[in-house]
Amino acid sequence: MIEQTRYRKVFITGALGFVGRALMAGYRALDVETRGLDLRADPELEVLAGDVTQPEGWQAHLEGCDLVIHTAAIVTNNVARSEAWRVNVLGTRCALDAAARAGVQRFVHLSSLAAMRSVTEDGADERAPVMPTGNPYVDTKIASEHAVLAAHAAGEMQCTILRPADIYGPGSRPWTIVPVQMIKKDLFLLPAHGQGLFRALYIDDLVRGVMLAAEKEAALGQIIILGGEQAVPCERFFGYYCRMLGKGPPRTMSTTAAKVIAELVRALFTLLGKRTELGRGAMDMLAKKTTVSNAKAHQLLGWQPQVNLDEGMRRTEAWLREQGMLA
Repeated sequence: MIEQTRYRKVFITGALGFVGRALMAGYRALDVETRGLDLRADPELEVLAGDVTQPEGWQAHLEGCDLVIHTAAIVTNNVARSEAWRVNVLGTRCALDAAARAGVQRFVHLSSLAAMRSVTEDGADERAPVMPTGNPYVDTKIASEHAVLAAHAAGEMQCTILRPADIYGPGSRPWTIVPVQMIKKDLFLLPAHGQGLFRALYIDDLVRGVMLAAEKEAALGQIIILGGEQAVPCERFFGYYCRMLGKGPPRTMSTTAAKVIAELVRALFTLLGKRTELGRGAMDMLAKKTTVSNAKAHQLLGWQPQVNLDEGMRRTEAWLREQGMLA
């Protein structure tokens, strides 16, 4: 974490989610008053229940805040395009409007490296052109970035956009909880024969990067990648979870075969009214073999990841055991 901050009162959307909760803890450790918004309330943490697209219900909670960190989003590849657009894009625009009305000084938006899904260049940086792929999550992350950049360019708010890599650690639903659950049920599989690159970023390193970005004047109006430079094969990353569960290596196959199976499973779960992360979108993500550049984060923020994969997985395993998920 960082040692000090200029902010006195911070508002976080998605405050009870994996990233939001970690950020609240980071600022509270610096004696900063934190408030937030989520789908459910937590009075002890000063988190209101509300819809990010309907700020009239939580506008007053922003009064006096000098920083908004926007983490609220639908984070899945399997979602209706209309709902992803409503939350990820319109919700971002509504959060910007609410922050501006409240006189908030600064807005930090958490996008995702998923916005760069179409980029095929290895070691690409923030200058790489991005384009829609048809995936609702990818496309709405790109569009939400546009909303933030437009607000900054119009002088409505001082904004920074962050593109985190694949965030794992205690509490991570997509990259810790769900893989463990799927491996337990023998439903987990990897495309590209397990050689797709996983751009792992431990949650503590993300929190430090977000807090640094909120402090630095050089970050204003910038898109900044956090993580993804030190990538590991997916077979190695998810192999940690397999070993924790006493299982053999992850099941791997060609990308084509993995997509067919994943889509069949997704269709079956949909018919049964059950939720799953399997599908073409997940396989596309796990088949990527490119890294990205963290040069801007190094130069503008002085940020470097501090938790290596072995240590991050040691902490994650301890948490999973505490939760009874490895029994």
